[in-house]
Amino acid sequence: MPEYRLTHAVTDLTGRELLAAGTRLTLPVMQRLAGEHNTAFPVCNLLNYYRVKADMLDFLRVPPYDVIFHGADRQQALFDIAGDVVMPEPVLMSLYHFRQLDFYTYRHMLLVFALSILIARELIDDRATLLQEVMAGPVHDIGKLCVPLSILTKKTALTPSEIVHLRHHALAGYVLLTHFFGEHEILAARVARDHHERKDGSGYPLGNPIDNLMIDIIMVSDIYDALISPRPYRPVSYDNRTALEEITCQAVTGSISKTVTRVLVSLNRRSKPHYSSCTLSRERRGLPPKDNVYGIKSSDSDDHS
Repeated sequence: MPEYRLTHAVTDLTGRELLAAGTRLTLPVMQRLAGEHNTAFPVCNLLNYYRVKADMLDFLRVPPYDVIFHGADRQQALFDIAGDVVMPEPVLMSLYHFRQLDFYTYRHMLLVFALSILIARELIDDRATLLQEVMAGPVHDIGKLCVPLSILTKKTALTPSEIVHLRHHALAGYVLLTHFFGEHEILAARVARDHHERKDGSGYPLGNPIDNLMIDIIMVSDIYDALISPRPYRPVSYDNRTALEEITCQAVTGSISKTVTRVLVSLNRRSKPHYSSCTLSRERRGLPPKDNVYGIKSSDSDDHS
């Protein structure tokens, strides 16, 4: 496996250090971390955890998600699948931590989860496989537990050192989920590590080309929600049309999955066409919001992805 190196320490919700800054995430290190507990953590149902289901319903009523999830069949499918997701209790405690201290990240994690289920449902026929795959969705950003709130909620440009600390969340999530699930190769941990990588090798933390359907799905869902949602550093979000044009352009140029992008486009259409009939174009007619920083190099400005 590629050798990853932590730029900062990884700590759990209690503040206990799991791995120190500078640790190389070699196979023996990850295997030791996964086998650290003699007994597994207790597991809980995601939707039954405090207000998770009620919050998700509230989030889905807001445009453009009200269109994407329009119709009883789509919402029923979402909750049928999500209702079977169980996770170690410390994972859900960490998720709910964001509800209290960084509501944007909490909302983002749940919406990426919901959207990833609808997209995966179009591309994966077997329910058992689908359920195993979508478990990665609600915890892809759990590594932000190891990023100071002052960085996550900062309204102005990040410094280079703050950008490094923010990007640390990818490997931190890999470590945390390996620890909590007791398995270093579990998909949820790999999605946390790789959801900022890109198919053409232009992402981070290592710049590895990605060829994994569920990572592709989380990747596209993550970008989409980041564009259309309010962010601490951006007074105005992308309108839905411009966000889809941005994502389509990335798909056409090979950065993200064309197939997953077609599904996203089809879900946004009220006529509900099959995704195979959706064409992708680099044409842009929308305008990014004023003071947009998305796509600006981190050396010039902030990168709150």
